[in-house]
Amino acid sequence: MSRIQLVFQHLQAAGRKALIPFITAGDPDGEATVPLMQALVAGGADIIELGVPFSDPMADGPTIQRASERALAGGMSLVRVLDAVRVFRAGDAVTPVVLMGYANPIEAMGQAAFVAAARDAGVDGALVVDYPPEECADFTARMRAAGLDQIFLLAPTSSEQRFRDVARAGSGYIYYVSLKGVTGAANLDFEEIGRRLPRIRAAVGMPVGVGFGIRDAESARKIGAFADAVVIGSRIIEEIETSPRARAVANVETFVRGIRAALDESVGAKA
Repeated sequence: MSRIQLVFQHLQAAGRKALIPFITAGDPDGEATVPLMQALVAGGADIIELGVPFSDPMADGPTIQRASERALAGGMSLVRVLDAVRVFRAGDAVTPVVLMGYANPIEAMGQAAFVAAARDAGVDGALVVDYPPEECADFTARMRAAGLDQIFLLAPTSSEQRFRDVARAGSGYIYYVSLKGVTGAANLDFEEIGRRLPRIRAAVGMPVGVGFGIRDAESARKIGAFADAVVIGSRIIEEIETSPRARAVANVETFVRGIRAALDESVGAKA
């Protein structure tokens, strides 16, 4: 059983929902990545999604695009992202780390080399936006052989066939995109999300996390009422972007702590 699967098993037993915050590696600079990851855990993160910066994103809104631009300007690369995970893992053997990004850096490194390097660094899974399940059989097989979870996206427009494809290829959890649009968008329809999730969960047979558009404790609380996990990214990036460099880590921890408290209140988690 993977670290990700263990986390969800323990949370379910405790009556809690997973908090999965996202940051972009290398934002605001390379030296901040590991301290920010540690702050996410101190604030109550259960799983970390660590963005691999890429110059031509498809799913990221302006906030995360700016984070990638800052990271790339500072020299962040896939190799350096893996180095950061390795340093983080030396002090934290428990918290799962999922790399989130795009196929180009992986293809440039080579799929086999990436999977081996990710495993050796202590990565637990990857969500590659432009690796749809029906087109990445080789990558899926390599990830599975290495004991790494491959996370897939589902959206409001996903078909029943895509549900089946994701159930076959994916593991760990599913990332449900809560709205049509890019990261950081607003106007969540909580009732519609609540109607869709039981059908998705039944179809895929694994936990479902909801992201895109969750920006505060109230929206996290509402999503936590029916999702297995809440994913929050753009709002954390904004905290990093607007904080003085010396305060960014502490401010991120405080923000995440507030989201954690709201999630636990929403479900009446056991002590």
